[in-house]
This record gives sequence, structure tokens and C-alpha cells, in this order.
Amino acid sequence: MIDTVAVPLEGREYDVRIGQGLLGRAGAEIAPLLARPRVAIVSDETVAAKHLATLQAALRAESIDSVAMTLPAGEGTKSWPFLGQTVEWLLEQKVERRDVVIALGGGVIGDLVGFAAAVLRRGVRFVQIPTSLLAQVDSSVGGKTGINTAQGKNLVGSFHQPSRVLADIDVLDTLTPRDFRAGMGEVVKYGMLGDADFFEWLEQNAARVIDGDAEARQYAVRRSVEMKAEIVLRDETEQGDRALLNLGHTFCHALEKATGYGDRLLHGEGVAIGCALAFDLSARLGLCPQEDPSRVRALLAEADMCRDLKAIPGELPDAEALLDLMGQDKKVIDGQLRFILARRIGAAFVTSDVPREAVLDLLTEQLSQR
Repeated sequence: MIDTVAVPLEGREYDVRIGQGLLGRAGAEIAPLLARPRVAIVSDETVAAKHLATLQAALRAESIDSVAMTLPAGEGTKSWPFLGQTVEWLLEQKVERRDVVIALGGGVIGDLVGFAAAVLRRGVRFVQIPTSLLAQVDSSVGGKTGINTAQGKNLVGSFHQPSRVLADIDVLDTLTPRDFRAGMGEVVKYGMLGDADFFEWLEQNAARVIDGDAEARQYAVRRSVEMKAEIVLRDETEQGDRALLNLGHTFCHALEKATGYGDRLLHGEGVAIGCALAFDLSARLGLCPQEDPSRVRALLAEADMCRDLKAIPGELPDAEALLDLMGQDKKVIDGQLRFILARRIGAAFVTSDVPREAVLDLLTEQLSQR
């Protein structure tokens, strides 16, 4: 069965299609979008080795020609040099404004290719085919595109909505256990920030999702996408409610910067740690019940996910330096760092009223346990 979640932004409407076998029928899914039977595909080397042939065969079955470029895998690809390379290649392929570019890969490829599509000829259409759990439940939906810079993560980019998203549950079987668990960081985030019932469902079913139960995986992806779509419709360009989707990310982005955007810490691992820290901070400030951080950590432990700074290998900066790195977060307004905290599981909110000493004490305690 294929689920469809509509994202009815006026003038930029699109569907997120979720289910098994979508990659093999991608040609039929994409053909109605095309002004001419030709697409350009951008992927990374790891994903292309597993899935590019299937995608191109599906396109050929609908008489759609394709050209493809592969980039190195990894967060380092989400950068100025590879953005320039991607745009230049698309221009060399004579991609026109009415054409469609396909992003085949995880969050790095989706963000990079989406940004390239946004600036190419002042905006061409693109289709997201997310191949990681993290990308299926989060980064492929909502139109956030961009790259990292020396100053921080996602500080350069554009809001550019896809024309369609194809989330094939079957491709999740090809992920490494670590990559899949990293993606679960974004899944559990949705329960923490806005749906206590979904959090409770995860407490009971996270093991099924991780063990490969297709029905459980499809529900987890669909519910996450539904929640993201609801928030994006209320606040497409992150002027208010959409910031809630960054639960855990203020800590996460600082930790990613500190670890060099490499394999020491995957984005979803940083999100999981950041969510646990956000609930710790909320409880310390008397904002949420004292038992909620324990429930959060219990779920993360049940899914064998990262939940503390001690899970990060290698050296980390001290608490003051980590807090300084948070100052580059894109949620900063008028120099004030904003945190997403919680009144309880399923009830997150945005605030700038967080004492610096409370954050320093939490980070210092976490670092002392490493």
C-alpha cells in the first residue's frame, strides 16, 4: 500500500508518497511532472551504487531519458565547492527551467541538490527520492535546502519546495544499523515535540521499526511526515512554529561543528543527544515533569541510540566553547540564542529565556561523565 501525505502550499502543492516499491515505479510517479521526457539525477557514490540503476530502469520503462552525476558521500559534500560543481554540471546538461532534477540520496544530497535547483536559472523543479530514514521523515519534506559553511551548519540556503517526494520503505533495508538508528533520532523527535501518543507508540514499537517490520516502518515515516507537513503549512519559512522542528538541534549543531561534520557524530545521533539534553534542561528549569527526561532516555536506550555526550568519541571542547558554538545557530535573533524546550512530552515551545548558567552547568556535568 502507498500512503500519500499532501503538502498543500498555495502554488507550490506537492505530495509525499510513502510505501514499498516506489523506486521501481519512479518513472510512473515522475512522468506527469515532466514537460519533456528527460531528467537529471544527482546522487552520491554510496547511494548510486545501490539504487541508481533501479531508478534509471524505472525511468526508461516510461521512456524518460536521464543523465546522472555522483558526488562523494558524507557531510563534507554539503559545501560551496560541491554546490558549484553541481550547478555547473546541471548547466552543462542544458537543464531548463521547466525540467526536473532528481535528488537521489540522504539529507546531504537532498539539501545540496535542492539548493542547486533553487538557484539554477532562478529556480527549477526538483524531486526528492530520500534513501535514508532521516531524509524520509524530515529533510526531504518542507523545502529547506542549503549547505554548511566554516561558520556553522545550514547557514546558507533557500526555501525551495520539491515537486514530489518518493519515500520508498524498501530502500531502508540497505542502510547500516548505525545510519538507521541515527534516522530514528528524527522520528522520536516528532513524538517529543508534538504528539505524546506517537511517543507512546514508539515506546511500544521502536524495536519493530528497527528490526525491519515494514508496517511499523511505514507508519513511523507517515506519522513523522504528517507532523512535519502540518507545521510547514503553518509556518513555511520558520518565522514561528516551524522552529519547533529544531528540538534538540541547538545542541546538535554545536556538537556537529565541534566534531567537524564527520563520522564521529551523525546528524541524527546529534539530534537524539540534543533532545535528551533539551529535556534535561527543561526539567532543571522546572518546565516539565522530572520523569520526562527519564522516559526520553529510556526510549533512546531501547532503540540503542545515542543520548549523552559520552557517546561521542574523541575530545570535545569545554562547556564555554560549546555554548559559543551555539551562538552561530541560525535560530539566534538579536543576539539571543533560542532553545526549543518542553512543558511535557509532546508539548515543545520556543524560548529565549534560558539562563546561560543553567546551560553551562548541564554541559559541564555531561562533559565530566565522559
